Amino acid sequence: MTIDRYRFETGVYRPPSEGGSASLLVRFTRNCPWNHCTFCSMYKTEKFQLRPLSEILADIDAMAALAEDIKALSTNAESKNGITRQGVMALLEKNPELEYHPGAAMLINWLMAGGKTAFIQDANSLIMKTPDLVKALEHLKSTFPNIERITTYARARTLAQKPAKDLEAIRSAGLDRLHLGLETGDDDLLKAIKKGVTADGQIKAGKKAVAAGFQVSEYWMPGLGGKEKTHDHARNTARVLNAINPHYIRSRPFRPIPGTPLHQQVQAGDITLLTAKEQLEELKTMIQELEVTGKVCFDHAMNYWQRPGGSLLLTHDYEGYKFPEEKPRLLALIEEGLGFDQMPPRRLHL
Repeated sequence: MTIDRYRFETGVYRPPSEGGSASLLVRFTRNCPWNHCTFCSMYKTEKFQLRPLSEILADIDAMAALAEDIKALSTNAESKNGITRQGVMALLEKNPELEYHPGAAMLINWLMAGGKTAFIQDANSLIMKTPDLVKALEHLKSTFPNIERITTYARARTLAQKPAKDLEAIRSAGLDRLHLGLETGDDDLLKAIKKGVTADGQIKAGKKAVAAGFQVSEYWMPGLGGKEKTHDHARNTARVLNAINPHYIRSRPFRPIPGTPLHQQVQAGDITLLTAKEQLEELKTMIQELEVTGKVCFDHAMNYWQRPGGSLLLTHDYEGYKFPEEKPRLLALIEEGLGFDQMPPRRLHL
């Protein structure tokens, strides 16, 4: 069948900055090899799997076949990547089963948007054997030469265990940016959420990634320790981030997700959630102690704080606020938000 020519896998999860039509989603592994974090509901019903290199290469070839067949049916030479809506509709008319392909729309949207970035799925691609990862990256780059940036999730413990020469080879093969879930820099809190890494381990991993030439994007979770740990969480997170000095720091305020152990702890009264205003106080403490030269970002709907009148207090732009230049501006905005009662998020599940 013709549809077999276009058969490839697409995972579910990617960072917001890789969403929409921004990035080609290429699945190198399935699910998460750790899967113990008490705040997380992702991958809980699934087992981790390393995909064979042959499968990954075949997926990339199938994506290329779909792209080439659309180009062959497109007539507007001025379109991005030679792709036009006319070509897309013509291919769908010839192969109506593509309407049910889980990744076809993603690939088509990516091509129509210019095809500049790719995101490697799923949760920890660096766990692959280095030669396989390098070959897969090189094949992706050679198959789609317009790609300018390739990113992936990575786990700090795995990153810390990779030899520096392996990381340099992976970087040279085309992987540009690593998204790391720091969550917190407080050792007690890291242990409580079963992150499987210490603050020193997070520092080692982050610094190692920076030294290898990667852009490093670290995620932290305001409110993760509740009222009980708010000061230690803020200050120790700033300490770890200062030691790493990542290119991006991305805020993902804590929300207890039903079905997770941390949600059960909140329900039992073991963790007292911060109010919206208390979250801003914690954010203020962290930002005051933050001495980095990267960008601090609030590129997610969970960063819901508002100005009077209902507009967002902080920009959700993927590039955020440049430090140290915009640190005073960010602190001034936080002070503005602290000047009146903040409404809680509309969909807080307890």
